[in-house]
This record gives sequence, C-alpha cells and structure tokens, in this order.
Amino acid sequence: MNTARLFTVAIATGLLTAAQAGDRRFVYNYDTETAPAGSWEYEQWVTWKHYTDKDRLDVRHEVEYGITDRLQVGFYLADWRYENVKGTDSETDYQASGAEVIYQLTDPNKAVFGSAVYGEVLIGDEQVKLEPKLLLQKNFGPLIAVYNLVLEAEWEGEDLRNLDDKGGVWENTFGLSYQINPSLFMGIEALHEQEFADWSDAGDHVVYAGPNLSCRQGAFFVTVAGLLQATDVDGEAEAQVRMIAGARF
Repeated sequence: MNTARLFTVAIATGLLTAAQAGDRRFVYNYDTETAPAGSWEYEQWVTWKHYTDKDRLDVRHEVEYGITDRLQVGFYLADWRYENVKGTDSETDYQASGAEVIYQLTDPNKAVFGSAVYGEVLIGDEQVKLEPKLLLQKNFGPLIAVYNLVLEAEWEGEDLRNLDDKGGVWENTFGLSYQINPSLFMGIEALHEQEFADWSDAGDHVVYAGPNLSCRQGAFFVTVAGLLQATDVDGEAEAQVRMIAGARF
C-alpha cells in the first residue's frame, strides 16, 4: 500500500471514529447512535432562556451507561432552575430527577437511515413528566441530518398527590451537523412546539432556529447551540442557548 493510500485510509478511519464516538453533536436533538456497551458518560447541561419579563437558567446533571451497543440508559441526578423576574427577587428551585432509555433500531452507519426509540420519565415535588420520542438520522458522509418526533405529557400540582393540572406538548426538532475535522463540527438546529392545555386547547405554534457548534478532544466534548424565536408568541422565550459538556470513561 503506497503512502497516499495509507494517508487516505488514516484520514477516513479518523473521521469514522469521531463520527461514531457517540458524543453529542446536537443539544436540542438526539441522534440514533448509542454509547458503546460498558461505557459511562457524564453530561452537564446548562440552558439559558430570555423572556420579555425574566431570564431563566436550567441546569441538569446526567450520567449515561451503555448496556449493549444498541441499548443506553441515562439518569438525571437533579434538574435545577434559577429565575430572575424583573421587579422581584430571584430564586433557585429543585425541579426533578428521572431516567431515560434509548434503543437503536437501525444503525445509520450500516442501514439506509438510522432509527431509535426514546423514553423519559421525570418526577419532582410538584410534577411528573413522560416523554417518548422517535429518532431518525441520515448520514451523508461528513454531514448528518437528524429529526426527532416528541410527545410530552405533564402533570403538575401542589404535590404528587394533587396533580390536577395536566397537559401535553407536541414537538418536532431538526438538526444538521457537518464534520470539519475530527474535533470540530458545525451546523444548525431548529425546534417546533405546540402546547395542549388539558389535552384539549391547542396553543400557538412556536418555532426556534439557530447555529450549532460541537468540539471534542479525546474523551471530552462540548456542544452549544443558540436559538432565536422565529415566530412572535407572547409568553415564550425570545432566545435560548444550551450547552452540554461531557466526558466518557
């Protein structure tokens, strides 16, 4: 094998290894690739949202584990929320803890497209949330495209024995991520959501879109995306930024 061919194989192997590492290339989307069997990963989420009358910061601590090469579980150790409302005092509250399961149906590196199913449950002092998702992914060499169909059910109340406020959210999320080199990825993410109060009254359609950047070095990675509201819906965040940083061990 000549030098040029060796160089080509090395570059291709490096790109494939990075693409299959399982680190997040998106923060508002999930891809269909799961963590390798026996591997652990810690993720730190930080989401900032700006509203007309307040700013909000959501923080999540998550640990993930690959049971098999197709089955992954995650544990949300704690979700915290900090709110700073204009004209009032700021406050920080514990929100919930929970778990997620992802099962890969088809591998995007071997099949025409990748697919996976996702399930999540969150339980807090005053809320319970269930969130199933269908995950789809298509690889075009260094470019990957993902789509998530999400249905969220939520119950809220004064405590877990009085969850009398119920509703749901229907979401569609999209993402594109281009691999510039084995350590750097750039793309876009978009989010569409519609709330259903009491599972009957449909709210306005809300759409967000913005750029995405992901960097990784060895076992560490950080991914960030900033979204602006493309619609004009009162009461929804005008802008939001999410960062997920993690390490696999």
